[in-house]
Amino acid sequence: MDIREIITAATPPEAKSQTNDRLLHWNSPLKESEEIQEIPSIKPEVHRKEIEIEHGTERNELLYLLHDTPAWYTSAFLGIQHCFLAIGSLIGVPLILAKHMCMGENDEGYLARAMVLNTLFFISGISTFLQATFGSRLPILQGASFSFLPSAFAILALPHNECPTTSINATLANESLLYRDTDGELVDDSAVWMKRMRQIQGAIAVASIFEILLGLTGAMGFLTRFIGPLTVASAISLIGLSLIGAAANNASAQWGVAMFTIVVLVLFSQYLRNRTIPLPFYTRQKGFHVVHSNFIKLFPVLITIVLAWILCLILTVTGALPDDPNQKAYRARTDVRISVLNSCPWIRFPYPGQWGLPIVSVAGVVGMLAAVLCSIIESIGDYYACARICGAPPVPRHALNRGIAIEGLGCLLAGVLGTGSGTSSYSVNIGAIAITRVASRRVMQMAGAFFFLIGLVGKFGAVLVSIPDPIVGGMFCVLFGYIASVGLSNLQHVNLNSPRNLFVIGFSLFVGLMVPTWVRANESSIDTGAKELDQILIVLLETSIFVGGSCAAFFDNTLPGTLEARGMVKWRKMTSGDQGDLTREEYQSALKKAYDLPFPTNYRFSKFIPVLPEFDGFRRKSRESV
Repeated sequence: MDIREIITAATPPEAKSQTNDRLLHWNSPLKESEEIQEIPSIKPEVHRKEIEIEHGTERNELLYLLHDTPAWYTSAFLGIQHCFLAIGSLIGVPLILAKHMCMGENDEGYLARAMVLNTLFFISGISTFLQATFGSRLPILQGASFSFLPSAFAILALPHNECPTTSINATLANESLLYRDTDGELVDDSAVWMKRMRQIQGAIAVASIFEILLGLTGAMGFLTRFIGPLTVASAISLIGLSLIGAAANNASAQWGVAMFTIVVLVLFSQYLRNRTIPLPFYTRQKGFHVVHSNFIKLFPVLITIVLAWILCLILTVTGALPDDPNQKAYRARTDVRISVLNSCPWIRFPYPGQWGLPIVSVAGVVGMLAAVLCSIIESIGDYYACARICGAPPVPRHALNRGIAIEGLGCLLAGVLGTGSGTSSYSVNIGAIAITRVASRRVMQMAGAFFFLIGLVGKFGAVLVSIPDPIVGGMFCVLFGYIASVGLSNLQHVNLNSPRNLFVIGFSLFVGLMVPTWVRANESSIDTGAKELDQILIVLLETSIFVGGSCAAFFDNTLPGTLEARGMVKWRKMTSGDQGDLTREEYQSALKKAYDLPFPTNYRFSKFIPVLPEFDGFRRKSRESV
């Protein structure tokens, strides 16, 4: 049966005239709809039109499509839900960086973590709104990326960034400790970490300009010719594998609590993910009745944090956890950082230069360029995955260019305001679209607005910072393993029976872990006679995604091998922009609804600007194997 006949048969009479504009059949989402139960909070209004399309063994049921506008309360609820899904990853970045940035285990250090976290929420809100409105126009949440952490670690591991170990007498003015920093300067608690934050800021801010230029100039098409599944798999997998130490450090505070967190998170996110909860609900049509909610499937991280926090509270109240700050298990107590909640302001507006003027170094910028490139590769994959789930056409070149440019702008804001990391797309929120069946960009705009507002509330960051360390460590064990597996999932396009491919992926992963480990232990062995060059080499060689990713890219592009065995045929087909069985007019109409900017762009010069829909480079390249 022809696909249009299937669409016609499955569409209500009043919606048949809009079928071709509302859903494109070649992008059937992941097979999730069969598991979905009714969700009361997003129950569709009367005017909602639901379209179901059979496509082989897959089905596509979307309550709201990309250009639909749900009611404001529906959009608000779903937007907040996306925020909760991302919070687990967002809070991880400043908490991981805190120790390397010399934030103390005291009230001053915990307050610093809270302020950085609020700044991170603030920037994530701005970046998310810009991405959904003016960037790729896809409902993709933007947040702090773990891709930047290996480079940040390498910068903070330089000799002049080592944390001071001894303190001088407390000052009489504010009773804060004074330290003799590694450069000989006398600094207090705040100045110690702010100096290191400014170095990360400068590196991210300058490196982000490279990402902005890649988007504005349309140069991504050239780079993607040399980047395939083997390179992407190595680079992304090394992000998760290189953070093993951070997970172990937090979990070791109290392994019992950490294991409880792991078990509960695995239980709710894997074993019970398809279990529904019966809830009473009222509608004017049915009155009071019972509905089945996907609460467990949508909020496994939130449920885990609450249950583990309750366990730590019980252990604290009963005296099972030590009250001596010198013991490791002390960090599992719930009252360790209670003073931060009291001292943190209710309202705080992040501003440029809040930690001081960013410091730019060649070594830092070069190291961050590797992180930026890895973040771009990860985001490109997210764009195509999101378009597929949303039932939209493959992302055209102009939307891809805008998306990368907006992500670069988000990284620039992160560098100017200071978060310790750049921003990138969040894959977990793309998966949530398949679960909720809501692909409306208005929902993601709401999520951005919500993040922006909570970024202004200082108390919110203080609450999240007060999560006991072993809970954070247990979450990291699951989260970082997931990141590594996401990278390896790109190998589905590759022939793993090929000795060539096995060598590329195995050698790249091994070298990506081995070289940074050796360099961190033997930094003095790198001595070229030029201090600046030594710092550049140390930062690059301590960045696992640079070492492993560059090895994979080099061997994948130089060793003999067919495009099909390398996975490049399927990889390029996924991004080719094939219009399927639709006519050119239908395809162009679908592209316009999905990716055109919300203001007129049809000017005489528009075809020469890579970020505008009229850019003719997309039509020319879409017929080629780029």
